[in-house]
Amino acid sequence: MWLWQDFRSRRSSQRDGRPVRGVGSLQLCSVEIASLLPQLVNVLVVSADVSDAVVTVRARTRSGVPAGCTGCGQLSAWCHSRYVRHLADVTLGGRPLRIELSVRRLYCENPTCPKATFAEQVPGLTVRHQRRTPQLQRLVEAVGVVLAGRGGARMLRILNVTLSRCTVLSHLMRVPLPPLETPRVLGVDDFALYAGTYGTLLADATTRLPLTLWEGRDAEQLNHWLREHPGVEVACRDGLLTYRQGITAGAPDAVQVSDRFHLWQGLSRRVQDIASAHRGCLAAVLPPVSETDPAPVEETAENTAADTRAGRHARRLFEAVHALTRAGRSHSSVARELGLDRRTVRKYARARTWQEAMRRPPRKPSTLDPYLDYPQQRWDEGQHSAKILHEELRTKGCLGHYQRVKMAVAPLRRGLPPGRATRAIALPTRSRPLDHHTSGPPQPTHQRPPGPASRSLP
Repeated sequence: MWLWQDFRSRRSSQRDGRPVRGVGSLQLCSVEIASLLPQLVNVLVVSADVSDAVVTVRARTRSGVPAGCTGCGQLSAWCHSRYVRHLADVTLGGRPLRIELSVRRLYCENPTCPKATFAEQVPGLTVRHQRRTPQLQRLVEAVGVVLAGRGGARMLRILNVTLSRCTVLSHLMRVPLPPLETPRVLGVDDFALYAGTYGTLLADATTRLPLTLWEGRDAEQLNHWLREHPGVEVACRDGLLTYRQGITAGAPDAVQVSDRFHLWQGLSRRVQDIASAHRGCLAAVLPPVSETDPAPVEETAENTAADTRAGRHARRLFEAVHALTRAGRSHSSVARELGLDRRTVRKYARARTWQEAMRRPPRKPSTLDPYLDYPQQRWDEGQHSAKILHEELRTKGCLGHYQRVKMAVAPLRRGLPPGRATRAIALPTRSRPLDHHTSGPPQPTHQRPPGPASRSLP
């Protein structure tokens, strides 16, 4: 391979007792290619072009050298034709390296092989159906394992390797998993896929690395996995009964323990159930209320909240839940009888009054608060694009996210009256997010069908 170095003089000169021939402003010298690009040691380099953007190397495979068939493995040197493969390699001197490799298509001389022709592969340089060298492929996989999709694409861009986050994730998903080793301490817990649907996660409690997961919380599937992977000595599990049954059947010699989180969780739930069941006894130990004491704010606003539909519904739920919990019923049985979620029953059981169950946490201040009048003003002027409104607010110094502006103008898009729209802009988290490209007359809103929590209580 020939490399060019800087040379200031056009005339011949002496260096180390040897004449050096100047060519323009460059000096000609010989360098072994294997020391710079070892992946090209098995091919013949034809030329190399260096520009500000990319380094292009043109090479070709050696003729007459037999190559193994990709179908049967038999060697063949019978050439059918040639074609050029364009390969991306790791950067060279901070520039992307592109290799234009001319390879042979050979005939397979095995009559029983299903392949009539095949393309030769260069070890360490080419892989079938891939336009990246193995060295660059290993780099992409390593970055994907550490930084995943979006972060990996940004890091590769710094290394002058342009790939999208989807491509990085695609290569990451094709990386073979390491061989599974049965852990000494196995962690078993559940996780929520979505509302009402759970899955099971198995992890190595020592290394904190996940082992496998599946949908559902089935004791038989856990039993089957433990029998296929014997050697578990300690099982740190959730307090679910199905996990205890699965571990007992699959690893009867394993010691079942609970971790600190589940111990505190179980203790707090038990204390809450006991306190809810004896809530009626707490009134006897409270100090008597004096007639001169001012009435609480909740009591002064009780009549106003009780006249609303939500207030009447909350009051019925509060009375029904407390009537059943005072009788010693558990939250699960109350939820089944009333057709409510267990968390809803727990919320009403903890509340001292039905007004407390209706309380919502105060809204946190938003960066859009100082500019709440501007979206309404621009909407009245005819500007109905949330994207343009967001850009205008940014020029005024607003640092709010586009999604917050989009949710703020959603009530205006639904055709709400000015008063309700202004209140919804002040509370963007309560509005319904709509597409900012939608325009035209207001569309009818679809009411959510009543669920189990909306049933009439006796």
